[in-house]
Amino acid sequence: MDTSMNFMDAIISLAKRRGFIFPGSEIYGGLANSWDYGPLGVELKNNIKTEWWKRFVHSRTDMVGIDAALLMNPKVWEASGHLKNFTDPLVECKKCHERFRADQIDIKKLCPKCGAEGMFTEAKQFNLMLKTFLGPAEEQANTVYFRPETAQAMFVNFKNILETTRKRLPFGIAQIGKAFRNEITPGNFIFRTREFEQMEIEYFIEEKEWEKQFEHWLEEMKKWIKHLGISEKNVHYAEIPDGERAHYSKRTIDIEYEFPFGRKELYGLAYRGDYDLKQHMDSSGVDLRYTDPDDPKNKFLPHVIEPSLGVDRTLLAVMLEHYHEEDVPTIKKEGLSSDSAFVATSAKETALAKEEGDEKRVVMRFPKWLAPIKVAILPLSKKEELSKVAKPLYEKLSESFVCEYDETQSIGKRYRRQDEIGTPYCVTVDFDSLNDNSVTIRDRDTMKQERVPIIEIKEILKDKLSQIL
Repeated sequence: MDTSMNFMDAIISLAKRRGFIFPGSEIYGGLANSWDYGPLGVELKNNIKTEWWKRFVHSRTDMVGIDAALLMNPKVWEASGHLKNFTDPLVECKKCHERFRADQIDIKKLCPKCGAEGMFTEAKQFNLMLKTFLGPAEEQANTVYFRPETAQAMFVNFKNILETTRKRLPFGIAQIGKAFRNEITPGNFIFRTREFEQMEIEYFIEEKEWEKQFEHWLEEMKKWIKHLGISEKNVHYAEIPDGERAHYSKRTIDIEYEFPFGRKELYGLAYRGDYDLKQHMDSSGVDLRYTDPDDPKNKFLPHVIEPSLGVDRTLLAVMLEHYHEEDVPTIKKEGLSSDSAFVATSAKETALAKEEGDEKRVVMRFPKWLAPIKVAILPLSKKEELSKVAKPLYEKLSESFVCEYDETQSIGKRYRRQDEIGTPYCVTVDFDSLNDNSVTIRDRDTMKQERVPIIEIKEILKDKLSQIL
């Protein structure tokens, strides 16, 4: 790629062309910065969420999960301070009437849209809460808000969870869910949208433990990033200084990624103190203190460490990280790419598999656990005798893996499509399969191929897909 934004354009193009992400409401002209996840996108997204839940909830004895409502009593947002303070500075160009965040442009310079000079309004605070109404009448008394974060539901449910799970400190509450923010200037594909999905934890601790627990969660987030296959050189840890942190936070780290449009926040880690529980206890009148089981007279409000991770930003980062363009090595003597010789003993079928002179390929090198499709079953051609072997094989393998069956176009083009969507293994059924009851497994990353008996293929694939790399 010549430039970073060309790279971004390539990702957006592939995302639509291959069914990862589509523009929302496209047949009606779309809706500003809304996106729909297609067949491959939803698989990729679910893999991220499932693995995160397994890693941070199911694999830990100190964690429980919830799935709270999108709409909450407005008093929640009064107590948390969102109704009063959840704002961004807004300016408007008097000439073109485009609106911008005042902290993201130089208002002393030209309007980024129309080029007018000195035409901006005075900055005013714009509340990011997305408002709606409950019931048949759009009246102030019926006003509610779509949640701007998942965190508050975990604080509001703290007492219920404590009573039903009987957890002892330290313990955490995890949630994956949608949040909504009426952003002034959303953009950069799925990086900043008005509807997005979060993976968040509120980890409750004793105050004296906060530094140790903060370091623990920072290390856990570093391990998660490594598990996603994201290179350390593309990740930066920004300590937020005094004066820029939330007033209740003693320490906040923004974990930033080198996106094509600049270094931007991927995740966040914050020490929130006891601010949230205190606010909700004072506002609701309900005692949210924790009682020490070993000393019932010792009642106190736990402090909180909050790891916050965006699902959509994670998905964008892994697509950027694992996108590769590379030359396909060719065998000049035979005039074929090495990828074409998928059955070394069958010259006729090898010729059929020629990659049509294409010496470049795009490949998504997702970690195997992350790949939306794990195995593609590809009959050499659309012949009934091959389908009779390939379709039962697909049914057998799909019991254990997310599989795709494809018998259209040349085998070379189908290999390229599977490379682009990140499928780790292709299983090719050819005419030799009718006689030797074997098939060829093709590796996405190396393009190497091996002949294996059909009866053994499920266990062989299980072994390959269980490997970490």
